[in-house]
Amino acid sequence: MASEHIVKSFDDELSQLDNLVATMGGLAESQLHAALDALISRDVVTAEKIVADDKQIDGLEEEINIQAQNLLALRHPVADDLRLVIAGLKVSSDLERIGDYSKNIAKRTQILTGAPRLGTSNSIKRMGGIVETMICDVLDAYLARDMDKADDVRNRDEEVDALHSSLFRELLTYMMEDPRNISYCTHLLFVAKNIERMGDHVTNIAENVIFMVSGHRPSEARPKDDETPFTLVDSE
Repeated sequence: MASEHIVKSFDDELSQLDNLVATMGGLAESQLHAALDALISRDVVTAEKIVADDKQIDGLEEEINIQAQNLLALRHPVADDLRLVIAGLKVSSDLERIGDYSKNIAKRTQILTGAPRLGTSNSIKRMGGIVETMICDVLDAYLARDMDKADDVRNRDEEVDALHSSLFRELLTYMMEDPRNISYCTHLLFVAKNIERMGDHVTNIAENVIFMVSGHRPSEARPKDDETPFTLVDSE
C-alpha cells in the first residue's frame, strides 16, 4: 500500500476511515454473538435490544459513506488510496447486511420462545461461531492489509455452506416426522440461511481486502458447498 503522504491530514482521514470500519465490524460481530446466545437461551429481552441496536450499525455505515465521499471529493485519491476508499465503502455495505441478518435472527427469537427444543442448537451455534470468527479475522486482514489472511477467511466459507446443508436436511426431517414442527422449523431454516448469507458477506469483504491490496480480485471462483437447492429428503 502507499507510504505516508506529504499532507499528514490525508493519512489521518484514511486512518479515520479504517477506525470507523473497525468499529462497525466489531459491533456487527458482537451483534451476531448476542443474537446466537439469545436464540439458544430464548432470551427475548436481549433479542429486543439487538433489534434496537442495529441502528448503531446503520449510523456507522452512514458515517463511512460521508467520510469516503469527502475523501473522493477533496483528496482525489488514485491507485492504492482510491482502492482503500472504495474498499471501505464496500466493506461497510457488507457489514450493514451482516447486522441486518443478526437483527432478523433476534426477531425470530421472539417468535420461537415457546417452540420445542429440537436438538439443532449445537449445529446453529457451531455454524454461527465459525462466521463470528470469520468476521474477526477478516477485519484483522483488512486493517493489516493481509491478503493471505483474507484468502484463508474466503476459503472457510465452504465449511459454513456444508453446515448449512446439513442443518437444512435435519430440519426437513423434523418437519416430516411431525407436522407440528413445521412452523418452528421454518423459522429455524431462515435463521440458518441468515447465518449462511453472513458467511457470503464476510467472503465479499475478504475479496475486497485482496482487491484493496493487490489491485485485482481472486481469479478462482470461491469454494461453495451448499447443497440445499438440490436437497431431497427420503420420506420412507
